[in-house]
Amino acid sequence: MRVLHLFKTYLPDSMGGIEQTIFQLCEACLPWGVTSSVLTLSAKPSPHPIRVGNHQVYQAKLDANLASTGLSREVFGRFRELAREHDVVHYHFPWPLMDLLHLHARHDKPSVLSYHSDIVRQRVLLQFYRPLMHQFLGSVDRIVTASPNYLATSDILAHYRDKTDVIPYGLDRSGYAPVDAERMAHWQQRFPDGFFLFVGVMRYYKGLHILLDACRNTDYPVVIVGAGPMEARLREQARRLRLDNVHFLGPLPDAEKNVLLQLSRVIVFPSHLRSEAFGISLLEGAMFGKPMISSEIGTGTSYINISGQTGLVVPPSDAAALRAAMHQLWHDREFAETLGLAAAERYRRLFTAERMGEQFNNLYRKLLFGVAPNASVSHQLR
Repeated sequence: MRVLHLFKTYLPDSMGGIEQTIFQLCEACLPWGVTSSVLTLSAKPSPHPIRVGNHQVYQAKLDANLASTGLSREVFGRFRELAREHDVVHYHFPWPLMDLLHLHARHDKPSVLSYHSDIVRQRVLLQFYRPLMHQFLGSVDRIVTASPNYLATSDILAHYRDKTDVIPYGLDRSGYAPVDAERMAHWQQRFPDGFFLFVGVMRYYKGLHILLDACRNTDYPVVIVGAGPMEARLREQARRLRLDNVHFLGPLPDAEKNVLLQLSRVIVFPSHLRSEAFGISLLEGAMFGKPMISSEIGTGTSYINISGQTGLVVPPSDAAALRAAMHQLWHDREFAETLGLAAAERYRRLFTAERMGEQFNNLYRKLLFGVAPNASVSHQLR
């Protein structure tokens, strides 16, 4: 079976949470006999398919960006050609141009749509886009969201509950490089008592300004890995607040990041808006057996992190509550270690790439052949 994935950005040009999810999905489905390809946009597209992992990436010319929406004329023809060559088309929402691609191509292939996030920021433009969006969502065969939390709280998905499945994102632990002893010793020397860790792109919804406010009058180290559009503003805030215990490390190679995940004592994830639909780096923390602190925003973050079981969940945009949670987990090591063990167990039960691959394979085959080879795609979600 051949599956074509469609999203506005992808490896090797960019690596965000959705891109990582698509990568993990393409790789995880291969053992089930599913060969995957990805069609995406690029400012400098390759004339030939690019090999990423064990799947092919096709790039169409990016002509412009409007309100975070990549636009391309070339992609219409490329999509029609590739859809004919594949058995299933898998869309990754949101990307408004994709709606037009689907409706224009009028292909007869089964279609799956991964609903990664509501449109949160562009509320004015959403009013104009809404009719097209609902026409698109209504026309695909199945919709998939990554957590029951998101399905329960999305006003958009409420219209499509009867054709929406829940399949959590998964990560392949074996794909993370072994921890390097020399780098381990380096970071242990720099942070001998451990640290709080944030990993991610510095975007408006990540809540890092709240984390910095929470770090006032504290002395435990906080390590921030990543870059992004909010970086300069956040560095200025840390300088103004004289937060000498906050360390901006910038983007790091995966091998270096894995060492920091291993050495950290707590993963802190202060995203405060629904644009954060799941939180792949939060899931990485669970995979490494770390207790977590996150905010209750009605999305998958509170499906990964169960308050009092795998970590602590605080109200969004509440620096005082975040500070109190950090204080508790820093000073009560036994409690923190218990939470981390439970987080690792929850990862193994619900969030492995193997499980995700099996469930999507079942869904694809049910759409293509009418019967799934195994049990329901939504089993064992609790």
